[in-house]
Amino acid sequence: MNFNLGLIPLLPFLGATVLMLFGRKWARDTVFVIAALAIGAACMVSMYAFFAALPDAGPGGLQDIVTTWIATGDLHIDLAFRMDALSGVMCLVITFIGFLIHVFSAGYMADEPDYARFFAYLNLFCGAMLVLVLGDNLPVLFIGWEGVGLCSYLLIGFWYSTTANADAGKKAFITNRIGDLGFLIGMFLLFYYTGSLSVPDITTAASPGGPLMHTLWLGQPVAFWVAVFLFIGATGKSAQIPLYVWLPDAMAGPTPVSALIHAATMVTAGVYMIARMHAVYVLVPSAMAIVAVIGAATALFAAVIGFAQNDFKKVLAYSTVSQLGFMFAGVGTANFDGGVFHLVTHAFFKAGLFLCAGSVMHAMSGSGDIRIMGGLRKRLPWTHGVFFVCWLAICGIPVFSGFFSKDSIIAGAFATDIFKEADLAWVGKLVGVMLMLAALGTAFYMSRLYFLVFSGDETRADEKTKHHIHESPAIMVVPLVVLAAGATLIGFIGLPGDLVHHPEYNLLAHELEPVLGHELEVPHNIEAIFMVVSTLVAGLGIALAMVFYRGGYKEPARAFAAKFPGFVRLVQDKFRIDEVYDLVLIRPIRAFSRGLFAFVDRIIIDKILVEGTGVIVDVFSRLARTVQGGDGQRYMAVFAVGVALLVHFASQPTLPFTKLKVTQTGRAVEIDARRGTRAPTRALEYAFDFGDGRPVVKGASPEQRHDYDRPGSYTIHVTISDPRWGTEDGFKEKVEVR
Repeated sequence: MNFNLGLIPLLPFLGATVLMLFGRKWARDTVFVIAALAIGAACMVSMYAFFAALPDAGPGGLQDIVTTWIATGDLHIDLAFRMDALSGVMCLVITFIGFLIHVFSAGYMADEPDYARFFAYLNLFCGAMLVLVLGDNLPVLFIGWEGVGLCSYLLIGFWYSTTANADAGKKAFITNRIGDLGFLIGMFLLFYYTGSLSVPDITTAASPGGPLMHTLWLGQPVAFWVAVFLFIGATGKSAQIPLYVWLPDAMAGPTPVSALIHAATMVTAGVYMIARMHAVYVLVPSAMAIVAVIGAATALFAAVIGFAQNDFKKVLAYSTVSQLGFMFAGVGTANFDGGVFHLVTHAFFKAGLFLCAGSVMHAMSGSGDIRIMGGLRKRLPWTHGVFFVCWLAICGIPVFSGFFSKDSIIAGAFATDIFKEADLAWVGKLVGVMLMLAALGTAFYMSRLYFLVFSGDETRADEKTKHHIHESPAIMVVPLVVLAAGATLIGFIGLPGDLVHHPEYNLLAHELEPVLGHELEVPHNIEAIFMVVSTLVAGLGIALAMVFYRGGYKEPARAFAAKFPGFVRLVQDKFRIDEVYDLVLIRPIRAFSRGLFAFVDRIIIDKILVEGTGVIVDVFSRLARTVQGGDGQRYMAVFAVGVALLVHFASQPTLPFTKLKVTQTGRAVEIDARRGTRAPTRALEYAFDFGDGRPVVKGASPEQRHDYDRPGSYTIHVTISDPRWGTEDGFKEKVEVR
């Protein structure tokens, strides 16, 4: 069914364009209204498309072919968009959460001198993400994929006058280029073996007997390598091991940017892409095992790092890395709707957490150091209430959204049977255990954050900061309240219907079933057990954090830090992964690049090609200067020599380039003494001596045929003379006659 889907990303793109061109001249209220209207209108169109038009569409969903983009040979790519249930859900998340972040930003960035540029970048970011999720083929998806990468660079380094902020933007941009190379290789393999980059065509080709199951490298089929290379792209965009290192540094940007990146746009791109390409992944359980294990390992590793971070936004950054690991573990265990479900719930509670962080930092004069906070529960009642709800959601406390989505992934990991055919049945259990530990860690470090920021009777900040503490204005509080409501209620769209024998209760899975297949079946007993276990794990994490940090750093926390100072410091330093990368990768590459620069640029280009050219010109100029001294007699002498050389060469007969052209047929020999195929420009005489004792054949023709009487070795002499000048020259050629 046709629908003007291009309007959805076009609206924020138009907003960004208008603000970039004219925003600096307009009042702040005008800038905000245009930016908010652009993303708000995109949200309204998305809602109409999803709730009104999509239910009446056929199996292919809504489609909008804007124009033919590339048509050459067998490659045909349309600039086309498609909305099905999956992309529709993503559009709703991007535009709705994006709109709330725009509203919050109006208050948070009220004193920003470059107000228009900030909102232009926000619009551009949302537009690029909408292109990514609506793309009907991988090249269009890749436009959005690269677009969000560009926007992350622009927004993370928004305050680029500070070197650390500019470096953080560059780090995000370069790290993502590494992943994007893998994504491109996966695309190239898909086109080579399927002949198409259209998502529906690839889905059709992804069959057990299809071209993607041909063996490629190391005994693995094409589908395996496609899945691995696409996942490499996802590890960059969605901050998974080993390319997660850019995301914590992305906190250098304004806090609303962090909320937009972490909740509604860039980091969810990898999860969406794997869900979109699920037909390829289910062909190769070994590739899915890689996705699931790396996702679970990232979830656990990032949770441990979060234990000891003291910057408000850094704690939330590592929580995002960890929660993305849960999503990848979900899609990696064939629980695709579970992974998407957690993406949706995470968008609400993580946006709420980040915007609460912005509200707290706004109250704390810009400081994000949780060591000087505390006691803010009474001073920031609205912010505390929203953070409290989102904290319970991410910890996985029942009825809040994170409880349902996180339990869906953990139970699904234990129940999945996708790995049995590949003799990898242990993978699901391993992933489930790792996720349980990560869930415990999440409850602990998020509770640590809550208690250090909001509990206690007194703030640990200095008097000047204490005096400044105040609740945020209404324009910042209202989006927070909406997000808190979402973090509480959105989980009910994914109720485990099979548990109560009503699969239709899982509204999201039912909606996604035509796209992602049937909901992963989890036995009732496993579902019930893990709902209880997940609740106990969350409670245990909160209780441990309460013992260590309620009201501030308590004696158990100080005692642990004193007993294991090395380990605490190592975790605070994020296991020094950045330093390892610097030692193993960055320094060798930098040294090689400097050597390459010194040899290629300084020596070959500068010294040889540039300066060498100058030296050659200088030498020949000096030689020419010796005969350009103003002496007329010398000039005449040189002129005479030149004329003599011209006469000499002009008077020579026109000879063949290198040798005579000889063609043998039996005992017959044909000689051609012409220069190439051209006839001589003046009359010449030719004398042919075939070396067999017969008379010399003379004439004006450069071609001659001769028949030998008997076999043997003969030397043919050809003399060419010019009767006008009385000059002659000759050639000889040896032939074997059989």
